[in-house]
Order: sequence, then C-alpha cells, then structure tokens
Amino acid sequence: MIRLIDFARPFTGLIDPEEAHRLAINALKLFPSFNLGRDDPRLRQSVFGLDFPNPIGLAAGFDKNAEVPDAALRIGFGFTEVGTVTPLPQPGNPRPRVFRLPQSEAVINRLGFNNEGFASALERLEALPHRHGIVGVNVGANKDSGNRVGDYVKGIKAFASVANYLVVNVSSPNTPGLRDLQASAQLDDLLAKVIDAREAAGAHRPPVLLKISPDLSLPELDDLIAIVRKHSIDGMIVSNTTLSRPALLRDLNARETGGLSGKPLFSLSTWMLSQTYQRVGKEIPLIGVGGIDSADAAWAKIVAGATLVQLYSALVYKGFGLVNKIKNGLSARIKRLGYNSIADAVGTGSR
Repeated sequence: MIRLIDFARPFTGLIDPEEAHRLAINALKLFPSFNLGRDDPRLRQSVFGLDFPNPIGLAAGFDKNAEVPDAALRIGFGFTEVGTVTPLPQPGNPRPRVFRLPQSEAVINRLGFNNEGFASALERLEALPHRHGIVGVNVGANKDSGNRVGDYVKGIKAFASVANYLVVNVSSPNTPGLRDLQASAQLDDLLAKVIDAREAAGAHRPPVLLKISPDLSLPELDDLIAIVRKHSIDGMIVSNTTLSRPALLRDLNARETGGLSGKPLFSLSTWMLSQTYQRVGKEIPLIGVGGIDSADAAWAKIVAGATLVQLYSALVYKGFGLVNKIKNGLSARIKRLGYNSIADAVGTGSR
C-alpha cells in the first residue's frame, strides 16, 4: 500500500510539470481510505490552540483549490494548507511558468496565484463530509484588484467558518507589487483590518498567520515583527520562495524568473527562520518551510525555531512516501536524545 503513496513519481518525469501536478491531484482523489497507524505521541503538539498529531504539513501551492485536503491528511500529513486562493478566479501568468531543476532538486515557479477563486474552494471545504485533521486556508489578492487589502479581508470573512487557521500571504514574488505589503505602513493597515475581520467572524475565530519572504533584510524583519506583535498575529510562516539564485545552481532552467523553492532554498530560509526565532522566541509560533527533504532537514528547522514544518517541492523528487520517512526519522531522533516531546527541541539550535 505504501507504494501507492509514491504515485507522485510522475512529478519527476519528462511530462510537463503542471500536467504532472494535475496527475498527482487526480491520483490523490482516488487514494483509498485506510489507517496508516497512529503517529508517535511524542510528535504531537498543541499550537495556536490546535492539536497537531505530527508537525509535518503540506505547504500551500499543491492543493490550490481545496480539491484533496482529506487525502493529504490520510497519507500522513499532520496538517495541510490549501491555496493560495483569491476572491476572483484568475488564470495566473502565461505558460511555461513552472520549471524543474533536477540537478539541484529545486523548482522555479512564476504561477501568479492561478486558482478558481474563493467560491470554488469554499464550496469544496463546506462539502467535506468527515474531515479528521487540520486544514488551513492561505488567502491572497487578485493581480488586478483595485483594493488588495480588501481582498484579504474578504478571504478572512469567507473562510473563517471552515478553516482551522488562516494565512495572509503577502510574500509571493509572482504577483507584481504584492511584497510591498510587507512594508511597515501597508502591513500595519492590512493586519489591523484582517484582525478586525477575524474578530467579527462569529463564534469561530481561527488563528491568523502571516507568511513572509526569505529575502527581507534584518531591519525589514524587525519592523515586520513589531507590527505582528502590535496586532497579536497568532503565528508566522517562514518562508516563501526566493528571488535569489545561489551561485552553485547549474541547471539549464536556473535563469528562469520566478520564486525558487526546494533544496537550494534550505539555507536561506532556515537562516531567516532562526533570525525570526531569535526575535520572537516561543511568543509567536513559527512554521518552517523551504528545502525540507529529509528528517535531518526537518530537524534542522525545528532546532532553528520551527514548532511546525511544511514541505512541497521535495515531493516532486521523492514522492509522498517521504512524509512517513520524515516522521519516523524525527521519532528516532527524539528517542535517541531523550526528549519527551518534539516541542522540547524547538529553538535549541538557534544562534
């Protein structure tokens, strides 16, 4: 049965990356419902008031339209994040817009928030019959929107009743001007209105997280964290893709424009994670993303300050069986070091 989990191998073939992604989504829809066994209880954590069975999450970008959240949880993820979704459907940037870098185990994308819009994702989430796990919703703004802050507010209002947590994504490099929302004055206004919308949502007020860029300067990070604290944002996701290109990249597609993810992002995103943890400690829980392709890489994120971690690009090269390999590796590490819980390791290696 584990072999079935590795159907993601089409990701690595000669087939067009977006067509391979569609095949993976369709295969997940057919994935049978069976019990993979209980997670090691030492991997459990309570974060933002939510109980996570393990710290491994599926990052936003894979399930953009909330087509397979249940299936992602069934194959072993402790949580999954759908999106990024925007108020109105949009096609995204022209193709080709996704490029594999196999020598580097990386991906460059300039998708541009291609998605079916709020209504489609909301309908699917509302129709989930037996959701047994944590599903976050990552919201963004339409490229041609005349009021991007208003788009995020609409997202909070639309999904507050169905999401376990919400993510404000202002760090994608593929929507022109979007990262400007990370600047102090604009972010202050955005987060004030987002939190107001969450508080007005009714009985269910899900945690709100902010996803940031790895390309921030440290002064920019300081300013951003001050605003996060001001508005009592529940958590941060560190980080999105990078516009930088490490000198060691040798793949033919390395010069393509867009956000770089995968193994070459690991060092930069982990450094930004550590810098963020040094500033917030355990006051603001952090989700570490970027280049996780093994238990060792996940552990490095955790000791750098991540309470939870997410992955996506590594699945392109290693398949969905990677999820349980990472969980098993983390369990072995916890046992060897004598920790009672994965939470005991968070931030222990931050410098």
